[in-house]
Amino acid sequence: MALLQISEPGLSPAPHQQRRAVGIDLGTTNSLVATVRNGHAECLPDEQGQVILPSVVRYLPDGSVQVGNLALQAQRTDPVNTISSAKRMIGRTLNDIQADDEIRYLPYKFGNDERIIHIHTRAGDITPIDVSAKILQVLQARAEESLGGELAGAVITVPAYFDDAQRQATKDAARLAGIHVLRLLNEPTAAAIAYGLDNASEGTFVVYDLGGGTFDVSVLALSRGLFEVKATNGNSALGGDDFDQRLFCWLLEHNSLSQLPAQDSALLQSLCREAKEKLTSQTTATITATLSTGLAISTTVSRETFQQLTQPLVVKTLEPVKQALRDAHVTKQDIKGVIMVGGATRMLHVQQAVATFFGQTPLNNLNPDEVVALGAAMQANVLAGNKNDDEWLLLDVTPLSLGLETYGGLVEKVIPRNSTLPTARAQEFTTFKDGQTAMMIHVVQGERELVSDCRSLAQFTLRGIPPMAAGAARIRVTFQVDADGLLSVSAREQTSGVQAHIEVKPSYGLDDTTITQMLKDSFANAQADAIERARTEAIVEAQSIIAAVEHALSLDADILTDKELSIIQAALAETSKQLQFGEAQTIRNAIHTLSQATDEFAAKRMNRNIQRALQGKNVTDIET
Repeated sequence: MALLQISEPGLSPAPHQQRRAVGIDLGTTNSLVATVRNGHAECLPDEQGQVILPSVVRYLPDGSVQVGNLALQAQRTDPVNTISSAKRMIGRTLNDIQADDEIRYLPYKFGNDERIIHIHTRAGDITPIDVSAKILQVLQARAEESLGGELAGAVITVPAYFDDAQRQATKDAARLAGIHVLRLLNEPTAAAIAYGLDNASEGTFVVYDLGGGTFDVSVLALSRGLFEVKATNGNSALGGDDFDQRLFCWLLEHNSLSQLPAQDSALLQSLCREAKEKLTSQTTATITATLSTGLAISTTVSRETFQQLTQPLVVKTLEPVKQALRDAHVTKQDIKGVIMVGGATRMLHVQQAVATFFGQTPLNNLNPDEVVALGAAMQANVLAGNKNDDEWLLLDVTPLSLGLETYGGLVEKVIPRNSTLPTARAQEFTTFKDGQTAMMIHVVQGERELVSDCRSLAQFTLRGIPPMAAGAARIRVTFQVDADGLLSVSAREQTSGVQAHIEVKPSYGLDDTTITQMLKDSFANAQADAIERARTEAIVEAQSIIAAVEHALSLDADILTDKELSIIQAALAETSKQLQFGEAQTIRNAIHTLSQATDEFAAKRMNRNIQRALQGKNVTDIET
């Protein structure tokens, strides 16, 4: 029995009162909304009894908007004003999607804004945030109609590998739709919640989530009352859309087609998607169409051909799986079950690849399209403060390390990747120069040792530090990552109390290629990074000592003999030389030689300073 029920502030219901809360799976291809009624999670249907809402928005000439099936049907005839797969563009820049090479086949006309994607439509420039907000509004209206009143809030799911910008953009879309977000929840975690509660599962599980536009994998430890995410990985630009695209490219080549008008391209892409879905239950599918030029095509594709075309994409999903297992410190033999999530997992060769890799039949007894929304609804029910017979705790993780830049361009990791969320960690830093009154805080994300190899997230300056000797100031920097995976950073000088704070809201997203490359580079270059970090740290230490010795010589060189001064100057020269050409150990050897050369000088300076302090005083003054 739980001793304390925790809910979001202001959401504690009166006795016997059920607050209306929903879970929303905002998907690339389809979206759903679910709730908990009478202790059971269920997806909410529209007026036609359909629970799935196609994630497609069309902007009409009269200024109105179509969302869902009507928009999907119009995509073939009005592709420029009908936006789909907005989730693949949310929180990203035009450079990001150009890097994925997917822009070549999109019928849209894009603006030139470097910070956010703009799509030209008859309704004006539309952003992926606007499109997502329209989808969320329809789901919200469906839920309020079904539940008979306004919602207290919603849990919205996102891919586990969505970065800070993509998560923030999703929250912005919900805010634009007028939805109070109780929490952003990773999609694999939502699926695990549904499986854990519906099937009473315990042990270590893998959630393999292949949706329309993204792929996620998470390793979770499930036990009664606890869902702990051990590791997460994925590819935020790989999904069912890419399988459609491979078939579309094959179709063009097979029929010697190129440079199609937007309308013809949209028509064939939608037909390829239908053919892909048919090949799950049929051995062949025929694509028949008449293009705007009058050319008629009729091409039959076999399941074998389709699987050969797309097998590299299936293999591509297994690399993040392997990395997630390594990060969680488990082997394939430790996995009790593999949960399949996302409509794209219905493809037979995907199921077979997962079964072969893990040596067991995947779990798919829950509808892969609905399971994420169901888990989100369960989480929303708890956060809304509604009574829950199954008390449980959810522990999620952050996918990439967070840290800041220190002197010399080094990265000091404050929150390592796969840290449990929410989390807060603090470290103390100090000034490098005498009299320093300000410090620039540079927040970075990544796994490498040097700032130049990581992604810059934000910068802010702590001002008003009392002037002190180098190393005397105590500056405490605190990183906080909330349950949604969003970061805030604060810095406080401990003696004076001056502080500065920033909520990290980057205006760009980490594209999948960058995320994957950052992780690969961190492993491939681990030894080289360690060597370079050691050398940089030695350089920073040497520069500090050189500056201190030169300052001391400028004040008290007269107490040295010519021979002593010559030895120190030679040691200084050698240390300075090693800064340019030496490795870490040779620099440290030079530092050691310089320290030995200045030992006698330090003793003489101490004696002189004592004499200066005692000059003109008698014994009585000293005792006092």
